[in-house]
Amino acid sequence: MSWLDAVKFDASGLVPAIAQDAATGEILMVAWMDRDALLRTVETGTAHYYSRSRGRPWMKGEESGHTQQVQSVSLDCDGDVLRLAIEQVGGIACHTGRRSCFFRVLRDGDWVETLPVLKDPASIYRKI
Repeated sequence: MSWLDAVKFDASGLVPAIAQDAATGEILMVAWMDRDALLRTVETGTAHYYSRSRGRPWMKGEESGHTQQVQSVSLDCDGDVLRLAIEQVGGIACHTGRRSCFFRVLRDGDWVETLPVLKDPASIYRKI
């Protein structure tokens, strides 16, 4: 059995992948991977994901330059979630221009933004 056979992809051929800062432990984002994206990630050491909206694999940072250098890949006990310990190049993981996609915290019944925009998304991406 190959290491890849241990990964339980869902009916759409996808598995969730958590990107975690290898140095701090901070969860930066959650994305999806198909077999191809996982193989590319392992082969290149740079995070690749599957974009459900684009319908294709993509390399994190292919437009923004904010790539993720993968230190390790872990599989959970059920085989259906991946964790990537990464170094976030450029310090921005979120398409909103923030360090992390987890910038909203529920406080007293409202979502409060807790992280600043580090760079205007319009200056990072071709299409917003």
